[in-house]
Amino acid sequence: MPQFRFEYWGGQIVWLLIVFAILYVLFARVFVPRFRAITDIRAQTIADALAEARRVQAESDAKAQAVKSDIEKARADSRKLVADARAKASDDMARTQAGQDAELAAKVHEAEVRIGGMRDAAMSNVRGIASETAADIVSKLTGKPVSAAEAKAAESIA
Repeated sequence: MPQFRFEYWGGQIVWLLIVFAILYVLFARVFVPRFRAITDIRAQTIADALAEARRVQAESDAKAQAVKSDIEKARADSRKLVADARAKASDDMARTQAGQDAELAAKVHEAEVRIGGMRDAAMSNVRGIASETAADIVSKLTGKPVSAAEAKAAESIA
């Protein structure tokens, strides 16, 4: 193996130093700056994307909060509208019921007056009917007809 022979070591060391120097210059002047530029661009792109994402997130949070407050306001408005509608409906129903109650009370009063009149008319005829009935009963029991004067006299006794 020639690598282990001392006579070749000098040349190998020289070539090693030349190749090392060439590779060092290539890496230092060409490859490392290109890699550094690529990594810097990537880092900047990532940083810009993160900043944009944070900005968009903050903007969307603000919009979500605004929408949430709009929804709460709309809910409060709708609750108020429902309460107002219920109150109005209740007032309308109370007014309508009061009107119907008054109309019904007037009809009840009218019916009571009419019934009272019918009762009075019926009571005025009761004496006449009673005297006729009594006369018919007496005539059937005695077999003799009762005169109107006798029936009237019996009516005044009772």
